[in-house]
Amino acid sequence: MPSYGRDLIIFLLIILINAVVSLVYYLLSKFVFKSKESRDSKDEKKKKHSLEIRLAVMILVPVAGPLFFILSWLVYKVFFSEPVDLEDVIFSKDKVKFNVRAEEEKERNLTSLEEAVEITDKKELRTLMMSVVSGDIQKFLSSINFALTSNDSETAHYAASVLQDALNDFRVNVEKQYKKIREDEENRLIYAEALIEYMNAVLKQKVFIDMEQKEYVLKLDEVADIFYEGAKDKINEEQMENVAMRLLETGEFEKSEKWCDRIKVLHPLTLPAYTCRLKLLFNMGRREEFFETIEELKASSVVIDKETLELIRVFRKE
Repeated sequence: MPSYGRDLIIFLLIILINAVVSLVYYLLSKFVFKSKESRDSKDEKKKKHSLEIRLAVMILVPVAGPLFFILSWLVYKVFFSEPVDLEDVIFSKDKVKFNVRAEEEKERNLTSLEEAVEITDKKELRTLMMSVVSGDIQKFLSSINFALTSNDSETAHYAASVLQDALNDFRVNVEKQYKKIREDEENRLIYAEALIEYMNAVLKQKVFIDMEQKEYVLKLDEVADIFYEGAKDKINEEQMENVAMRLLETGEFEKSEKWCDRIKVLHPLTLPAYTCRLKLLFNMGRREEFFETIEELKASSVVIDKETLELIRVFRKE
């Protein structure tokens, strides 16, 4: 057989094999390896168009075209198809949750009030002030306290009056509830739990002068001790962490550590068991124990929220 005849047969054979391989690749991609993510009509149209272009390239560029697409697919499967391990990024992909803050409308009002103090529009400032105090005043004491710095004397005077009345109410209510705890043995734990929540809601806003703030924080500690000793199974980690943080803010490190330790014992598999201790250790300058606690948290199954991650990042920079 002449050489040109043999070359022609080989060429035609290559073209035929190339066409078969191209068709097989097209059919496999379209029907067998169909992506689960491409179920809507837009994705299907895009995929079909892409496959048609690949088929055309593979037929028009024999051997090289099919080899390119097949090798590309193999490289992707071998090196890039495994899921990414985020363990070292934010401790664990499964251990991060995002908190959605409630009462957004009220928070916007508070922000507006604090921003309004910086402006000179007295009418707007007074309107916002009235809007805030028409709600549950005790939740907004810190913002009302901030309004005392306003250049508008009427707003500042009104804020001072409202704040003073609210603090007086707080003093009276605390004494009444504290007296009930001491006198009513049967219901003392009910009164104690209610007083913990009530006092913390005000004390966390830091509207008292330092001496009075510390006095009430120590009373909060005393009431919480009563509730803890009488109902360890009912006191939760959030209540204990609140008490610990109020004590920490006033420099009562030993009493604060007492509550952090109690959380660790009663509720070891909760986030406050770690965040309480992290904040305490950081403020006490106990760096080695601080980083040991971080490692314990990373190794645990405790869910970590966005706020805690940010807290750890900030502490690590200090």
